Amino acid sequence: MQFDIQASDFSLTDAFRNYTVRRLRYALSAKGDQIQRVIVRLSNISGPRGVAYKRCHIQVVLEQLDDVTIEDIETDLYTAIDRGTERAGNTVERRLARERDKYRPHSKIDIQLLTEVYELA
Repeated sequence: MQFDIQASDFSLTDAFRNYTVRRLRYALSAKGDQIQRVIVRLSNISGPRGVAYKRCHIQVVLEQLDDVTIEDIETDLYTAIDRGTERAGNTVERRLARERDKYRPHSKIDIQLLTEVYELA
């Protein structure tokens, strides 16, 4: 799994980079073989009344599936990274489970029907 982490409007320190990679590895560890690349963009954005917000934009590139894109905006960058990585992990897990369930019989009736079809052939 490759990580591409960039920051705009501020310098990306080793502490932010290491923290982000550690959180991503934890959130995506069980699905690592399906993930090709993770792209993270950290930035400052201006909110109402001059409040500075931090944005964490995560794009997870999956093998043979559409990318998962998550964006989280918080006042604290660590919180944005935490929430974004957690949401990315949950979304990737749901997407892979849905894909896996497409090709799996869902009930005894489906199994019996499949057995009958294959016996007729």
